[in-house]
Amino acid sequence: MTVYIMCFILFLVGLYGVLTRRNLIKIVISVTIMEFSVFLFFVLIGYIENGLAPILTEELNNPVFVDPLPQAMVLTAIVIGLATSAMLLAIAIRLYKKYGTFDTRKINNLKG
Repeated sequence: MTVYIMCFILFLVGLYGVLTRRNLIKIVISVTIMEFSVFLFFVLIGYIENGLAPILTEELNNPVFVDPLPQAMVLTAIVIGLATSAMLLAIAIRLYKKYGTFDTRKINNLKG
């Protein structure tokens, strides 16, 4: 139960960064922290203590396997998260080239 709470706290740390930081790079890092807290949560859902990898062999009798579906979903989500982070950083760089700052407040005041 403690690890689930730690995932939630990690998500809140990322959310705090998104809501309170004005620097676009710090916001992207906070979004990434939130993504990884969700990934960790999904992996923990599929974990079974003393569970084995779901590879069937004839030597095992009534084995307990971990659920591979959350792990497969997380692998896919990591790839999507990487693409999302790259896109956010590309947008941040374009905004920096146009306005000369990463500060969202200054960018908002410089409309045009």
